[in-house]
Amino acid sequence: TKRLPVPMETIRSVQRECEQMNDEGRWLIALISDSGMRLSETVGLHKEDIKLNDDNPHIVLKPHPWRRLKTKGSERIIPLVGSALWAAKQAIQSSSTDFLFPRYCSEDECKSNSASAALNKWLRPRVPDKCVIHSFRHSIRDRLRAVECPYDITDRLGGWSVEGVGEAYGTGYPIEVLSKWMNKAVEG
Repeated sequence: TKRLPVPMETIRSVQRECEQMNDEGRWLIALISDSGMRLSETVGLHKEDIKLNDDNPHIVLKPHPWRRLKTKGSERIIPLVGSALWAAKQAIQSSSTDFLFPRYCSEDECKSNSASAALNKWLRPRVPDKCVIHSFRHSIRDRLRAVECPYDITDRLGGWSVEGVGEAYGTGYPIEVLSKWMNKAVEG
């Protein structure tokens, strides 16, 4: 099934509703909507993965015993901007465990399928046909294209495969550069 991106006006509407409802499920949606993270990546976040006190708040996405990452390239730094920043702050303040989303994740398991079913049920009447939680990932790619973000930065932000020998050299883009492009895409 081809997944369509969520249109920008729908993203803004969903984000406003997430802020009004202000609960764990809506924080997941808001975090994904302005970060482009995969649902399983988001559900499996640990509080230590979130760096709110940095000049450029961000997530250090890495594998954990309770949640693997899809590929080696999925391990990355994700700037927290817009609704994603709001959601991360809400989740950190509200969680009584070390996990950002304790309803769906613990040291024993990561319940991405349960989260997917619940979030897609809530989203269904709010988004166009063929749009699901994963559609926000397609949207962030389009939003980065719209601000003419270089492909290698886009791939790095989304954890998509990066090509070329040169990608293995150096330490990668500084958080300031990643944040600049993510801010442009979210404000877009």
